[in-house]
Amino acid sequence: MTDSQAHDVKRLYLGGRWIEPANPLDVINPATGEALARVGTVGRQEVARALADAEAAWPAWRKRPGQERGAFLDRIADVLQRRADEIARTITLENGKPLAQSRGEVKMTVDHLRWFAGEAERAYGRVVPNQVEGKRHLVVRSPVGVVGAIAPWNFPLVLAVRKVAPALAAGCPVVLKPASATPLNAVLLAEAVEEAELPPGVFQLVAGRASDIGAELLENSVCRKITFTGSTEVGRLLIQGTRDSIKKLSLELGGHAPVLVFDDADLDQAVEGTLMAKFRNTGQSCIAANRVYVARSLYDRFVDLLVEKARALKLGNGLDDGVEVGPLIDEKALDHALGQVAEAEAQGARVLCGGKRWEGAKGFFLEPTILVDVPPDSPCMCDETFAPVAPVAAFDSEEEAIARANATRYGLAAYAFTNDLSRAWRLAESLEAGTICINDSVPATSQCPFGGLKQSGWGRELGTEGLDAFLETKHISMKVQA
Repeated sequence: MTDSQAHDVKRLYLGGRWIEPANPLDVINPATGEALARVGTVGRQEVARALADAEAAWPAWRKRPGQERGAFLDRIADVLQRRADEIARTITLENGKPLAQSRGEVKMTVDHLRWFAGEAERAYGRVVPNQVEGKRHLVVRSPVGVVGAIAPWNFPLVLAVRKVAPALAAGCPVVLKPASATPLNAVLLAEAVEEAELPPGVFQLVAGRASDIGAELLENSVCRKITFTGSTEVGRLLIQGTRDSIKKLSLELGGHAPVLVFDDADLDQAVEGTLMAKFRNTGQSCIAANRVYVARSLYDRFVDLLVEKARALKLGNGLDDGVEVGPLIDEKALDHALGQVAEAEAQGARVLCGGKRWEGAKGFFLEPTILVDVPPDSPCMCDETFAPVAPVAAFDSEEEAIARANATRYGLAAYAFTNDLSRAWRLAESLEAGTICINDSVPATSQCPFGGLKQSGWGRELGTEGLDAFLETKHISMKVQA
């Protein structure tokens, strides 16, 4: 994106056409604090129109063979792959993450599209043996209907496609609402949809006030399902909003992932894995490491090495060479993180590195921060941080480590470093999380399900389960003549 484009107002994609922008919102580059572009917005009336257009497109879309729907997804993937450099740069401009990580997001997005292109052919049912003479039983799968998809800002492209791709593959039209902080990649996605020549109304892009758009998706009976990634607090509001309509929801919500480092772990691997799990995307990930528990015999060496590595991380604008940690998304996020650090210090915690705003740029930067001696009831040990802040504590037994890891209302991901195979199995069975990573810090993959336990959400994305989320199950009972 060039400097001249900062004055452009991006259009939205509705009913198979681009609509002229109205009431534009500014998109802020978090590395500079300055506006880089503007995007048009819509209100409830336009969202209702989009839902009506999606409903009109549904009968023809659901009747297309799965192979044809998959071919459309492959064409979208082709466009994104061809424009990968431009798209990655746009992710970095509006989100702030280092360019290498943005390139990884585009690559994963393409992989998701390819996966669900194949899954479109696999909405399997089954034949059930009859128990009564003269009857036959079938179980079939059918698309749920029009879907409202609400995507977050921290992985603005890939988490949108985690919703859009399986819904389209299943035969459901989609109305996508991106986060107001990061709508530019959704516009690029809509351009790819147009180039792939999806039928009008099958995919539409809206932007604007979350309360207005969310209310229309909740209250309009045309919208059969909402799929959402975001905070647990907003997830509760969506659940409350479906009280009367009983609308279907898929919710990927907050997390507070623990890291457990056992005394038999490879120290270097554990430190590098913790750094990746904590500081990737500047800590702004639902599966980011939020609490680090280390076996007491390994604790001092682990902390020393973690601090050394954290201090060496390069901060800066994500477009600059070698940058590993970018800015937080906005001033509010920075203030929240600084508040957690200050409260931990007030409770007796020690800051071994970081803990303050980085003054090397105008944007919303926080130095990578390591805390020790943090009380277990400190906010950073209990609530999602979403920042490059890592509190570290010691444990004395496997049982204690598991108990502390599970002592949270969240259950999205958990990390453990151990070379004991029996312990790895015990952890896999005991840790309360939807994704459990043993000696691994980058678990997401297209072919495996992703989602949370407890207050981290409902349902799963990716894998075969990702397609299931947009399918209804029907039982067909048929009496036949002998």
